Amino acid sequence: MSMKKLLAQIRKADQMFGLIEDKDRIAIGLSGGKDSSLLLYAMYLYHFLYENTYKKTFEIVGIHIDLNFGEDDFGSLKDWFSKYPIEIVYEQSKIQDILSLNLHKGKIDCSLCSTLKKGAVIRKAKELGCNKVAFAHHADDAIETLIMNMIYGGRIATFDPKMYLDHSDTTFIRPFCLSFESDIAKTCRQLNIPIIKSGCPNDGYTKRQDIKEMLHSLYHNYPQAKENFLLSLYNKEHLNLYMDKIIDKG
Repeated sequence: MSMKKLLAQIRKADQMFGLIEDKDRIAIGLSGGKDSSLLLYAMYLYHFLYENTYKKTFEIVGIHIDLNFGEDDFGSLKDWFSKYPIEIVYEQSKIQDILSLNLHKGKIDCSLCSTLKKGAVIRKAKELGCNKVAFAHHADDAIETLIMNMIYGGRIATFDPKMYLDHSDTTFIRPFCLSFESDIAKTCRQLNIPIIKSGCPNDGYTKRQDIKEMLHSLYHNYPQAKENFLLSLYNKEHLNLYMDKIIDKG
């Protein structure tokens, strides 16, 4: 049931934000974690649903960028995906070396790492003839990003489900933007998808992890908050901010 639910959420996100178009070739960033591994498989399944629903088609290719952090061997994940006709490309990188030369307070700079990883995936995607890149950022990521921007940036903002990057002429999409991490994790367990543990030394010791734990505590006391936080991100008809009223009054 979980896979069916996730496919319905991808379809809803596609309909709401126009994520996929006929004859797209979509590169999917594959880190080896549960989110990206399931996204690659889910998009493989969704292309059949897309063809049956719209009589149109799209292609996918998985791209794994090796950061050289000492992640577990990818063999088990390769074996799992070998059962399906899914193209996966593996690319070596020097990202770990670059990060080691640009430490922030003695630690890996997460923002720089994210930028380098995204850039590496986009460059490879362009080489492979892709016009879109998909990452597995999910609904919990969107909520956490909103809270982090408010606390650390003084702004009310999160990431877009779809955005065009003019410097690379690439459209970036997030098909899991309406899916919660708990559903993703449950589905991975049901499918027995091998999970490759991240070798990043910052894993589990970030500001995002602090926000995740804070929200987990909040959801324990106010379980309805989780769905309502997600609803608020896309509920434009009920946006009511104090500063908007000041601006409207001139």
